[in-house]
Amino acid sequence: MGSRNRERRAEAVQSTNDSSALSKSSLAARGYVHDAFAALLVPGTARRAPLIHRGYYVRARAVRHCVRAFIEQTCAAPGTPRAQILSLGAGSDSLYFRLKTAGHLAGAAVWEVDFPDVAERKAQRIRDTPDLCALTGPFQSGDHGSTLCFESSDYRILGLDLRQLQRLDQALAAAGLDAAFPTLLLAEAVLTYLEPDDAAALIAWAAQRFSNAIFVVYEQMRPQDAFGEFMQQHFRHLNSPLHGLDRFPDAEAQQQRFLQAGWTACRAMDLNEFYRCFLPAEERRRMENLEPFDEFEEWHLKCAHYFILAASRGDSLSHTLVFPPSETFPRIDPASPSGVFPASVVTGDTQGLGLKRYGHASVLLSPGVILSAGGFGEQEGRHCRVSKFHMLLRYSDFEWKGNQIGSWGTGAQWDGRLYHTMTRLSDTQVLVLGGRLSPVTPALGILQLCCENEDNSTEDPIVTVTKFGPEEDSTLSRWRHSTTEVSCENQKYLFVYGGRSVAEPVLSDWHFLHVGTMTWVRIRVEGEGPEGRHSHSACSWQGGALIAGGLGVSEEPLSSVFFLKPITSGFLWESIAIQPPITPRYSHTAHVINAKLLLVGGVWIHSSAVPGVTVIDLSTGLSFEYQIDTTCVPWPLMLHNHTSILFPEEQQLLLLGGGGNCFSFGTYFNPHTVTLDLSPLSARQ
Repeated sequence: MGSRNRERRAEAVQSTNDSSALSKSSLAARGYVHDAFAALLVPGTARRAPLIHRGYYVRARAVRHCVRAFIEQTCAAPGTPRAQILSLGAGSDSLYFRLKTAGHLAGAAVWEVDFPDVAERKAQRIRDTPDLCALTGPFQSGDHGSTLCFESSDYRILGLDLRQLQRLDQALAAAGLDAAFPTLLLAEAVLTYLEPDDAAALIAWAAQRFSNAIFVVYEQMRPQDAFGEFMQQHFRHLNSPLHGLDRFPDAEAQQQRFLQAGWTACRAMDLNEFYRCFLPAEERRRMENLEPFDEFEEWHLKCAHYFILAASRGDSLSHTLVFPPSETFPRIDPASPSGVFPASVVTGDTQGLGLKRYGHASVLLSPGVILSAGGFGEQEGRHCRVSKFHMLLRYSDFEWKGNQIGSWGTGAQWDGRLYHTMTRLSDTQVLVLGGRLSPVTPALGILQLCCENEDNSTEDPIVTVTKFGPEEDSTLSRWRHSTTEVSCENQKYLFVYGGRSVAEPVLSDWHFLHVGTMTWVRIRVEGEGPEGRHSHSACSWQGGALIAGGLGVSEEPLSSVFFLKPITSGFLWESIAIQPPITPRYSHTAHVINAKLLLVGGVWIHSSAVPGVTVIDLSTGLSFEYQIDTTCVPWPLMLHNHTSILFPEEQQLLLLGGGGNCFSFGTYFNPHTVTLDLSPLSARQ
């Protein structure tokens, strides 16, 4: 039974090669990388989503960086020993053909190893494709049952199980691999599919076998947080579970893993750090502009959960040649926790309490009514842009009843927008500004929602939608912006700031909408304004607006906090100095309670810690970190693309929705409405 399970898992792992090969082919077809051979090595085609393209792009560039460093070091000087590249679990990868075309194999050769079925299928594909045979030159095919499936002067494909190290060692030696020559070992998403003991044996075997070598590894890490748990669930569902992540959960642990196995030097980093430090800014901009894109949270989270590692042995192959030290990606870890906010699932009528959507907006209409609208989520058994509204009604103490309701009447309907803002005008009126229908289609016009009971009945309220204002109004052709109520000369205004648009990836402008007349007005604003940003937080305070964090130019998370302060002649921008410095973040929510600014959840890339709640004392500028205790909440809980509603008197914070399209692992929606107990905050006063 055990051997049969191992066979099934091996088959599942092999199937990941097929999916990966199609993704690499799609990557090349869209111009992310130059690879004329990916499509020749895989049957069929597939058009992957931009998020998948980005993930495979940074993987390809990280591996390419390591291979180039090895080639430049070992093949530069004449008379040096032949360089060897040993690709473990190579699958349908086109590395050999790319190197051969670029002229990098004049003093080098490539060996590939994978499961026998995968290796033979690739060998047959090459034999059947004249364009590939033209590059390999004369070749031989192995005998039936032989481990050697394909052999040319500088290229060999072997069909072997990496868990059988004695056979692997003998077959490689027979195929001409010389352990005394400088060798690059590649393992892209391979070790994690092996049982930990098998992976450890492979790492130790390589250290003992090769005296002058670099071992490059790309695979998953950080299993403990919400994204990591969902990632693991995905691979378990595919019957190819990830192994060893609990033993080696982060880059530091992976480095120690190799050093303790006999490698003399090692450096590992997540893909966010690699992307920022080892790709030129011009290349990053080229990639970021290839396709419309609006899934920044999942892009950064994916990169945070994969690492690239280079371990080395031998004096001539120093790991610093692969990853020279860089100061361009500082680690900004949050301060030690000052306390914990307990989280719990909201109680009440469980039917309809959950808000399975993200990119929505929520507003507190009255102390017992919360209206949420828009976003992407679950509706009638499918994932789509949500057209129904969600109403939470409080019926006792802190117990709630939730319902999904459609728009009413024959007038305008909800148009399916997301990343919009919603502002309460009265107990029954809500104003909706901005948003998008797709990354290239902004939502047009202002929507006004009217939420009331029909004929004063006791039934659930109904929502009517009214569209007004010119649809061509470019002021609101934006999303991921903020709308905040401010006051000037006893008049109420909505302050619309930042966001992004079809034409501009980051906006830095602001506008004032007079609430009484619903017209745009000009108000004098002094001081140096914030740099452009989107996915920031904004909340009202002392008649002005607090802007915190966000994603800035070059898709870089920000840590700055600005106050749009009311003054006699209008407003004044003030930058708030914070100590200790807070970790840059975006896609969070924010509230002010007792002159303290709370930044809730979000995404950051400069720390491996999980974002909790950052508390900033607005009177002193001091910052404190609070962890979220999720012991009583079903896991995972993803706190980005969510909304939150503050109940200051009860010292409770409701978290609604959240989640995202998690790379190739599927889409996750937080299943429950959650409340945070903020009472520990009052203990500090």
